Amino acid sequence: MEHTSAIPTRHVHPWLRKINLSFVPGQMTPLLELAASGLLEAFRALGHTVQEQPDERTDLLLTTAPFAKPLNWREAVMFTGRRRFRLAHTPTTVTLVHAYPEEFRKLMAHFEAALAKDPADPADFAFEGLVPTAYQALIHQGRRGGPILALERLLQTQVKSIRVLLIVGENEPGSAYLFDLAGAHPRIEATRQDGFYEEIALRLVTGLSTKEVTQHQVVGEPIPYSLWRELSTPSAMRTASRELGQRGFFTQLIRVADMVHVPAVGDAVAEQYSEGCFATWEPRLEALIATITGSARPVDKENITEDELAVIVGVRPDGKGALIRHRENGRNDPPSSEAVEMIAMDQPLPRVPLTLEVQGSESTFQVPVARSKLHGHRGLAAYHPGFVEFAPLDLSYYDFPVSCATEAQANAIRQAFSRAKALLNPPDPRQVVFTVLPGHGVVMVEKWQAGKAPFQLIWEYMDAGYLQIEPPVPQGRHTYEPGTDGLHHLRLPK
Repeated sequence: MEHTSAIPTRHVHPWLRKINLSFVPGQMTPLLELAASGLLEAFRALGHTVQEQPDERTDLLLTTAPFAKPLNWREAVMFTGRRRFRLAHTPTTVTLVHAYPEEFRKLMAHFEAALAKDPADPADFAFEGLVPTAYQALIHQGRRGGPILALERLLQTQVKSIRVLLIVGENEPGSAYLFDLAGAHPRIEATRQDGFYEEIALRLVTGLSTKEVTQHQVVGEPIPYSLWRELSTPSAMRTASRELGQRGFFTQLIRVADMVHVPAVGDAVAEQYSEGCFATWEPRLEALIATITGSARPVDKENITEDELAVIVGVRPDGKGALIRHRENGRNDPPSSEAVEMIAMDQPLPRVPLTLEVQGSESTFQVPVARSKLHGHRGLAAYHPGFVEFAPLDLSYYDFPVSCATEAQANAIRQAFSRAKALLNPPDPRQVVFTVLPGHGVVMVEKWQAGKAPFQLIWEYMDAGYLQIEPPVPQGRHTYEPGTDGLHHLRLPK
C-alpha cells in the first residue's frame, strides 16, 4: 500500500492497526517537550488514541530520559510501568532522549577513536551506570556496527530501555535514531517536521501491529533416542556451528548482567540475547533440526551441543508459533525465536526428490528445495550472481522494518523467498539465495547438492568470495548493482 500523506514515496504496511498510547514524562528538555507534542499530534492525526493515563487498553508508553546519564531502574518505565499503573499486562516502552549536536558528535568521535585502537582500552568504555564488564559488549557491538551501535548499547543500558528514540538537535529536531533490541539504528531526517513525526509514529505502530510467534506447541511422540543416534544432521549441525564460527558469522551473546545491575529482569527483557540461528532439513523426521532459543539460556552458536538443537515439524494452525517434537533423553528447550520463519518459507516453494541409503537400502524422500537456512545479524557486501540469488523484500519492509520473532517478519521472509527463481526452478544453477532484513541482518538458504554437508555450500561460497559477509547491516532501502569484478555490490540510496 502506498502512503500519500506527509511522507512521499513511502510504502506502508496494509495490516497496521490502531493503538492506544500514553505519555509518561521523565526528565525533560525544551526540545523533548516540543518533540513529545509533535509525536503525540502525529499519532492523533493517524487515528490513534492518546490516553491521559495508562490502562488495560494501553499498547505503548512513551517516556523520556537524559542523554548519556544513568537512570535508576526504579525510575525506568520499562521496569516499573506495569506496577506503577497497576496493569495486568506490560505495554511496550519507548524512551525519548535528547542529545545536543555537539555532545552527540563528541560521544560519537570518542567511540570512533576508541574502537580504532588495537587492542582496545577498557578505560575508553567505562561509563557511569555500567558494570565493569560492560566494556566487552560495547567493544564487540562497536566493531560489529560502528560507533553508532556502541552508542546505542550505551544509551539502552543507561536509560534501562530497549527501544530508544534519540533526537539530535539544538532547539528543534535535526534528526533522530530509532534503536531496538537487534541493534537497528535507522536515521530519520527532520527535513519536514510533519513528515518527521509521522514517520516515527508509523515506525512505532508497525512494531506494535504485529505479534510474536513464539508460542510453540509440542506434538507427536518423542523421537526415540535410538533413531536420533542414527541421524547425520545433529552432528552436521555441530560441524556447521564451528565452520561458521571460524568465519566470524555469529555475533556475541549479550547478557544483561554483563552490562548493568538490575534486581530483576522478569517481564521487561530476557536475561540474555543470543544473535543468529540456523537449521537444516532431516528427511527421516520430515522436520527441521534447528538451534534453540538463546533467550532462555546462554547459547554459544559457534560451538553448539546436541542439547542445543530442537526439532520443528510445522506451524501451529493459528500461526502463534511452531509445532515441535521432543526427543528421548533430551533437554528439549524451545527452538530459536525465528522458528516459524524458518519452516514457513517452505510452504510456497516446491519439493524435490532425494534418495538416501537408510539401514542398508535406498529410500526416496520428498524434501523442501531449501535444505539449510541461516539467519544472522550481519550484512552482505557483495555476491556472485552466477552462484547466488538476491531475493528482495516487499518495499514496505524496507521503509518500515519489522522486528525479530514476529509474524510480520516471517511473512516478509516467506514472500521474498517465494519469488526466488533459483528456488522455484530447482535445476537453476544458483545454489544459495539470500535476503537482508533492514536493521536486522541476512537470511540465506542453500539447496541440496550431492556430496555436500549441510551449510557446506554456504561456507565454501564465503571462502570463494561468492558471499561477502560484513558487520554493518543496511538500515533501510538497499539494492545490489553489478561491479567490474563480476560481483553484485551493495548500494545504499544517496
